[in-house]
Amino acid sequence: MRRITGKTKDATLIEMTNTADAHVEDGFAVLTGYRKTFLADNNGLLSSSDRGTPLPGHQETDKLEQSKDSVYFQDGVRRIDFVLSYVDDKDGDKKAESDDRKTYYLKIHAPWEVLATYADVLKIKVPFKPSDIPKGRDAPLQWLTKPFRLPPEIMKPDPDYFTAPFDKSKADFFLIKDKETFFPPSTRNRIVYYILTRCPYYKEDRKEKDKTGIKRLLSNGTYTSAYPLHDCRYWKKAKETQCESERYHLYKHWARFLCFYKEQPLNLIRKYYGEKIGIYFAWLGFYTEMLFFAAVMGVICFVYGLLSYDDNITSKEICNPNIGGKIVMCPLCDKKCTYWKLNSTCLSSWQAHLFDNEGTVFFAIFMGIWVTLFLEFWKRRQARLEYEWDLVDFEEEQQQLQIRPEFELKCTTKRRNRITQELEPYLPFTSKCARFCVSGAIVLFWTCLIVACVMGVIAYRLAVYAAFASLMKDSPTNKIQLVGSLINPQLATSVTASCINFVIILILNFLYEYVAIWITDMEIPKTHLEYENKLTTKMFMFQFVNYYSSCFYVAFFKGKFVGYPGNYTYMFGSQLRNEECAPGGCLIELTTQLVIVMAGKQLVGNIQEALLPLLRNWWISRKGRSHPEGRYSRWEQDHDLQNFSQFGLFYEYLEMVIQFGFITLFVASFPLAPLLALFNNILEVRVDAWKFTTQFRRPVAAKARNIGAWKDILNVVAILSVVTNAFIMAFTSDMIPRLVYLYAYHPGEKATMEGYINNSLSVYEINELHIQNRADIEEHPAWTNITTCRYRDYRYPPGHERQYTHTMQFWHILAAKMAFIIIMEHVVFVVKFFVAWLIPDVPSEVKARIKRERYLVQEYLHTYEVEKLKLQLSQSFCVTAETTSLLPSSPNKHEVLSECI
Repeated sequence: MRRITGKTKDATLIEMTNTADAHVEDGFAVLTGYRKTFLADNNGLLSSSDRGTPLPGHQETDKLEQSKDSVYFQDGVRRIDFVLSYVDDKDGDKKAESDDRKTYYLKIHAPWEVLATYADVLKIKVPFKPSDIPKGRDAPLQWLTKPFRLPPEIMKPDPDYFTAPFDKSKADFFLIKDKETFFPPSTRNRIVYYILTRCPYYKEDRKEKDKTGIKRLLSNGTYTSAYPLHDCRYWKKAKETQCESERYHLYKHWARFLCFYKEQPLNLIRKYYGEKIGIYFAWLGFYTEMLFFAAVMGVICFVYGLLSYDDNITSKEICNPNIGGKIVMCPLCDKKCTYWKLNSTCLSSWQAHLFDNEGTVFFAIFMGIWVTLFLEFWKRRQARLEYEWDLVDFEEEQQQLQIRPEFELKCTTKRRNRITQELEPYLPFTSKCARFCVSGAIVLFWTCLIVACVMGVIAYRLAVYAAFASLMKDSPTNKIQLVGSLINPQLATSVTASCINFVIILILNFLYEYVAIWITDMEIPKTHLEYENKLTTKMFMFQFVNYYSSCFYVAFFKGKFVGYPGNYTYMFGSQLRNEECAPGGCLIELTTQLVIVMAGKQLVGNIQEALLPLLRNWWISRKGRSHPEGRYSRWEQDHDLQNFSQFGLFYEYLEMVIQFGFITLFVASFPLAPLLALFNNILEVRVDAWKFTTQFRRPVAAKARNIGAWKDILNVVAILSVVTNAFIMAFTSDMIPRLVYLYAYHPGEKATMEGYINNSLSVYEINELHIQNRADIEEHPAWTNITTCRYRDYRYPPGHERQYTHTMQFWHILAAKMAFIIIMEHVVFVVKFFVAWLIPDVPSEVKARIKRERYLVQEYLHTYEVEKLKLQLSQSFCVTAETTSLLPSSPNKHEVLSECI
C-alpha cells in the first residue's frame, strides 16, 4: 500500500492503491464511517495533482504547464473542485506555486462515480424533467419597477425543472446530458468537503481514531487552508467557454455600491454560494425593504414634532424668564451642586419635544404592528424561496443533525442507537450536567461583569454631574459656563457617559466572542445544529445585556428612585445620590444614549467591514494585476483572500439582530432610528456582497431552509418590544402626566397646557434640608435670600397637614400610566395575533404548486418504474426464447417469440 503523507511524518491523509492497480493515475483510500473503500480515477473516489514534484508516493498527472487562470486541470475536462495548501520549508526538487517559494497546492477533482455516490447519500435534488407548471402572472404596473430590475439571465440563471433526490440506481431517470456539468460547482465542492471532513489519516500500524478529517489537519498545521475555487476574477470574465463566470456577474450586478437601488440576484447567489448564504441575503434584503415603511412613519412623527414646535406651551413656560426664570430648583447633588433656575434647561426641553409628543404614541403602536407584519411576511417570502430552491422536503437531519466530528472524538463512551441499532458516542448525563453548570456559572459571571460596568458608568454619571452642575453661576439668566451655552449638565453628563459606555461595549464584545465559543466547545454539542443554536443563544445573551443594559437603566431606573429633598436615596449606601431626570423627562437622555450606541456601532461596523478590507483589496488587486497571468494561478489568487470561517454568517446575523433590537425595543424614544437603520442596511447589503465577491475565498456550499435560531430570537424581541415601548411611553416619557393635567387638572374651562410646569413641581422648605443636602452658597450670595426650592414630583407643600407626601394627582397619574400600559399592550397584541392569523405562513399559490409538483413527481417516478419493469421482463422473455430455441422441440416456441416481440 502506497501512502501520500502530509506535512508531518506521522500524518497520512491519502492511501493509494496497491501495485496491482499501478495503471491507475491517482487514487485515494478513504474511511467513510466505519467502512474502508478503495477507489481510483474511473472507479475511484478522488483524483488529485500537485504541480511540480508530487507528494511522496504520489504520481504526477499534470506534466504540462497548468492553465493560467483556470479552474480546470491541464486536460481541460477535469474540474478542480477543491484545493488544499500546505507549507514546506525544506528545499527540494518541488517547484512551489507561490511568491514565498514555500506554499504548495494539492488540487482535488471528484469523478462522476464519487459525485453520484454521495449525491445519493446526501439526497441532493437534481432535475429530471422541465417544469410545465404555468408561471404566475406579471404584477400590474410592472413597468414602474423596471429601473430596479436586473436582466432575466441574471435573476434566473437556470430554467425551471421538476427535481427529485438523486438515486444512483436510477441515473437514466434524470436529465444527464453531460456528467461533467450535471452537478454544479457548488454541489461538487459540497460533496468533496463532506468527504474530506470524514477522511481518516492514521496509519495501519497506529490506528488512532481521533485522526479524522481535514478540520483537524488544518488545526494542527498539516495543511494551511482548504477551499473551493472561484470560477474567475471578479473584474473580468473567464477565458474558458465552459466556465460560468458567475463571480463576474455577481460583482457587476450585485456587489458594486452603484447597484444599491437594484434588486438582488438571489437565484444566482444561491447557485454560486449555496442556500445558506442565499437565505441570509434574502432575509437582509427583505428586512431592508420593510425598514422603508418604518422609516417613513418615523420621519412623519419627527416632522410632526417640528411642525408642532410653536405649540409647545410647556417649553415656552420653561424658557419664559417670568416663569421658568423665577423658579428656583433644588440642588441635584449634595454639597457641590447649587440652586439653579428652571430656564437653564430651555434648549433641552425643546429637544425633548421633537421626540416626546403625541405622534410618538401613535408611532410606538405602529412599530408594534410593523414588527408583526415583518415577521409574518418574511414567513411567506421564506416559503416561496423554499419552493423555488427545492428546500420544501429538505430535512435538517440530512446536514445539520449529523454528529459533529468533535463530539465523536471527545466522547469515548458509546451506546446503541435505538433506531439504527448501531453503536454511537454519547455524553453521560453526569458529565453533561457538570458542563452545563460550569457553563451557566461562567455566563452568569460575565453577565454580572456587564452589570458591574453599567454600575460603574452610573457612578461616573453621578460624580461628573456634580462637577458639571457646580459650573453654574448665579447670573440672572443662569447660562452654564465652560460646559457651553447650548449644553446643560444633564446633557453633558449623558453624552460623555454614553461615549464611555460605548467604548466599554466594544472592549467587552471582543472578550465575549472568545468566551462564548469556549463555553460552547466545552459543552460538546452533539450536532452542528445544536452547536449553532447554543452559540447563537449565548452570544445574543451577552450582546443583549452589553448593548441594551445602559438603555434599560436610563429608560426604567433613572429618576424613578430619587426620593425627595430631605429624604434622598443613595446608590448602594454610598454618598452618591441617585440621578434625577431633567424637567423635560428622561426621554431625551434615552434618545442620546440610543443615538450614540446605535450610530457608533454601525459606524465602527462599517469601518471594520469596508474601509479596512479596502486596503487589503487594493494590495491584492495590485498584486493580481501586476502578475503575469501565467504566474498568478487561480488557486493562488484565492489563497491570498480571507478565509470564510464557520462563524462568518453568524456575525452578520448578530449585527442585524442587535440593530433590530434597537429599532424595536427603544424606538419610542427615537423615531428616526429606522431611518438610520435603513441607510445602514442599504450600505450593508452591498458591503457584504462586496466582501463575499472580492474579499473572501469561495465558501463551501451549504443548505438551509430558514435563518435558524435567529427566527426565535426575533420573535422574542418582537414581543418584548411591545412591553418596553409601553413602559417607555408611560414612565420615561412625560406624555401621561401632561394628558392627565390637560383633561383633569387644568385651570379654567378651556383645556390647555398653561400652568403645567408650576403644577408638576413641588415645593420644599430649604431650612428643613439636611446639612449634607444643602448647597454651598458662600460663593453664591444671590441664593442667600431663597427660602424654598422646587423639585419634580407631586407632593404636598410645607405647612400642609400631609406635607411632603404624595398628592392625589400622583396616584391619578400612576393609575393612568398603568391603564395606558395595559391598553396599549392588549391593543397591539390583539392586532399582532389577528394579523398572524389572517396572513398564512405559506401562500396558497405556493401550496398548490407544491402539491402539483409532488403529484407529478410521483406520476413520473411511477411511469419510470413501470417502463423499467417492462424492459426487464422483455429482456427476460427474449433470453427465455433464445434458450428454448436450442431445445429439440418446443410447442410454445412461437408464443414465446411473439411475447418477446
